[in-house]
Amino acid sequence: MSLPLVTTAERRHRLGRRHRLAPSARAATVAEAADSVVALHATDAATVFLSARARLTGGGPDVIERALYEDVSLVRLLSMRNTLFAVSAELAPHVDASTARAIAAKERRTLLKRLDEDGQGLDAAWLAGAEAAALDALDARGPSTGSQLSAAVPALRQKITIGRGKKYETEQGVATRVIRLLAADGRIRRDRPRGSWTSSQYRWVHTEPWPSVPAAEARTEIARRWLRAYGPATEADLKWWTGWTLTDVRKALAAVGPDQVRLEDGSTALVSPGDTGPEPAPEPWAALLPGLDPTGMGWADRGFHLDPAHRSALFDYAGNIGPTAWWNGEIVGGWAQRSDGEIVWRLLGSPGRAAEQVITAEAARLAAWVGEARITPRFRTPLERELVA
Repeated sequence: MSLPLVTTAERRHRLGRRHRLAPSARAATVAEAADSVVALHATDAATVFLSARARLTGGGPDVIERALYEDVSLVRLLSMRNTLFAVSAELAPHVDASTARAIAAKERRTLLKRLDEDGQGLDAAWLAGAEAAALDALDARGPSTGSQLSAAVPALRQKITIGRGKKYETEQGVATRVIRLLAADGRIRRDRPRGSWTSSQYRWVHTEPWPSVPAAEARTEIARRWLRAYGPATEADLKWWTGWTLTDVRKALAAVGPDQVRLEDGSTALVSPGDTGPEPAPEPWAALLPGLDPTGMGWADRGFHLDPAHRSALFDYAGNIGPTAWWNGEIVGGWAQRSDGEIVWRLLGSPGRAAEQVITAEAARLAAWVGEARITPRFRTPLERELVA
């Protein structure tokens, strides 16, 4: 029995609808926008805002700030691939159990090893005391930056030596490591930053850890949602996206029970159970997505939406995608913001006059939305640098 065929065009149609990028598919809430791609990259503070903005029916940065800091319907977690993501509060317990718990345990082991190697007698009991003191300070002071916590908690001003006796020997403070560990454990979360929404200098607040979910159950839920958003895809794609072991990936997929489909190049891929039919084409759509946007980074193999000839212009040396211009499910160029606030862009290849007209209008809307804020991607790419220059 032959497998159902999913064409490249249909895969691009799925992006428009399921990633909430086509106008008629856009989300009403920030949590829905995040859920449409499972998680929004949050390493760069601006990415969360610009990724959400591209998927929302309307509203400015204040709508996203409200979701992050007032409703707390969107939260940042150190999770997939040991990277910071923003996920809906509904999904957070599953992300925590499937991925963040293991990262937190590794972070704790690493810090305790550093303390032991330093030779000052700092141990697990000392670390527990430092953590408790930091939480007490947050309870007393309210939202606080790392430097404010260090000023309030003497233990956080402790210095340790890394690589004692080695060529790379260096002295470091423990504050950042302890705060990172508390965040990884879900005992503190990032609150409003100092400065504008583009800033990564967060304040911290004391919070309760996420409800416990069995790890296998959590991985199954993540795999199910990911396959719905990103299928057709392969187990290699899911392994890359999550950072899980291949064994965990296969167990999660087996629990989901995906169907197989055939792609135009003759290879096979996985989709959600029953999700083998053709995807209706959405209305023509364009999007200017920020660096690290999940739609550009959702698969290990991105050949169906990116001409390989354009990769060197749009990615940095480490494989991070920069700001991109999209037309009907395909990356057709890149964009940047200059110091005067102007949004500039360049098409790669020849997507046509219609694409140019719609992207021009989208650039004007983005400039109005950003307003006085200035955006410099954390990971600079060749085309973005050229456009700024």
